[in-house]
Amino acid sequence: MDASSAELFFQDGFELICGVDEAGRGPLAGPVCVSAVILPKDFDLPFLDDSKKLSEKRREELFDEIRRQASDFSVVFVDEKRIDKVNILQATLQGMRMAVDGLTLSPDLVLVDGDREPKLKIPTKCIVKGDSKIPAIAAASVLAKVTRDRFMCEIGSQYPEYLFEKHKGYGTLQHMEAISEFGLCDVHRRSFCKRWTGE
Repeated sequence: MDASSAELFFQDGFELICGVDEAGRGPLAGPVCVSAVILPKDFDLPFLDDSKKLSEKRREELFDEIRRQASDFSVVFVDEKRIDKVNILQATLQGMRMAVDGLTLSPDLVLVDGDREPKLKIPTKCIVKGDSKIPAIAAASVLAKVTRDRFMCEIGSQYPEYLFEKHKGYGTLQHMEAISEFGLCDVHRRSFCKRWTGE
């Protein structure tokens, strides 16, 4: 993936193009993490791609390079309590607004992965599978994924019985067996765990 895949937007006169993506919409526990990234036109990230297509090692390497090369970036969490209160879609859209608001620079175009617009005051375009097409969105996906994974590893040390550092809160067999044995902890999304709560 290189800068040419976003060249059309630059040709339209946009200078500061922000990519937005999230990580952690599906897990049973922990926050959703959203990132906004503005890359310069001359960025050099030869292995950049959708974070889901990259190895953990490659993501970690890109994480540092993206932060070094980005013109600006922002990463935010929306926690499990907020997710339970407003639902995961609304929590994610809220996180997108927070991430863009957290930028120091003011982008003149925001490109969002997916098909749901977060209703920003800045021109916005939704791009399905944008993390495989637009470098700034791919960069945002990497920052969000690595940041969330690291956070879940930290949570794992507080709740060792759930092994969050292994599955990052996703509904693996290992995780579901731990819930069946130990019940839910403070970071579980109650709205995602009705099977165990009976709600």
